[in-house]
Amino acid sequence: MKDNHEKCLELANRIYDLDAKVYDCVGSALGRTFTGNRENTVQNLCMLMLAKPDGHLLRSELALISNMARTIPDKEAKDRMLAEYDSILKEIENLPDSFGKVDILDLTRAELNPTARKKLSENDHLVICISRTQGSAGNDIGFELADELHINYYDVEIFNQVLKRLEAEKGSVDDAETDHFTEFDKYKKKSFRLKTWFREFNRYHGLPRQDAIFFNMSDLICNLARTEDCVIMGRCADSILANNHIPHISLFISAPFTLRVRRIMASKNMDLKQASRFLRQMDRQHKRYYDFYTDGRWGRPESYDLCINSANYGIRETIDLIERMINQKRN
Repeated sequence: MKDNHEKCLELANRIYDLDAKVYDCVGSALGRTFTGNRENTVQNLCMLMLAKPDGHLLRSELALISNMARTIPDKEAKDRMLAEYDSILKEIENLPDSFGKVDILDLTRAELNPTARKKLSENDHLVICISRTQGSAGNDIGFELADELHINYYDVEIFNQVLKRLEAEKGSVDDAETDHFTEFDKYKKKSFRLKTWFREFNRYHGLPRQDAIFFNMSDLICNLARTEDCVIMGRCADSILANNHIPHISLFISAPFTLRVRRIMASKNMDLKQASRFLRQMDRQHKRYYDFYTDGRWGRPESYDLCINSANYGIRETIDLIERMINQKRN
């Protein structure tokens, strides 16, 4: 503890001296960062280094000095001041309990995110899970992204075709045919027929039909993610893969409601009232489905690796943004 305090005093004196040197080089009308006497200023700086809750105050003081140093007109003097600044900053960062030492990293989630690693391993497949609000061009973005990356693309319609080719039992896992997503409501009272109940009990091994469909779809998603590079649209794929410890990238694409309404009106030939009602209904169903089958919250930023407002970029630029994030780890 004594050695640490002495080190802080040494660094505080260096900071005070650097501030004076930078001011002499710049001659700014704004004055020095530290206007108090040396003894009091050094003691205050020392306390900021020792007090974790006030670490941001020390960072702000250092930033003021570095900002002014970058305005020094003489290149040689500027380089000398910034070199001293970098040296001080590095030593502060090496202090016990310095600012930046308490990370916010969630190791469990980071292990599943290939972009959080230095690079993708040979055994990892590039799996991009895209959730989206209706009308945000999420499907268009996902399809074109897969095409440009030369990887497979899966949405609900394609999943059904794959399942049929695998000779899955018709109706037991067919997402579109059973229409279990658009009608999803686990709490809605349904008419009860004993004959239907026995038939579905045998077909789905005692599970409710909606749950059986979800679990069969989950198995398919996991098998795909383990064997190939792909883009998966919706289906709670991000949460399914996380629960099975399969690396993936999760994205959420949305856009302001008014712009989504405008796009739906144009693409589906609806009027304003129809488009607004349609979007609210679809967003509600997406949320209900995701929130029920996962431990996340649909549309909440903390549930995803990256959230994008597609209206700020358009389809083409949104794809470019995602590709830049991916390519930094694939090169």
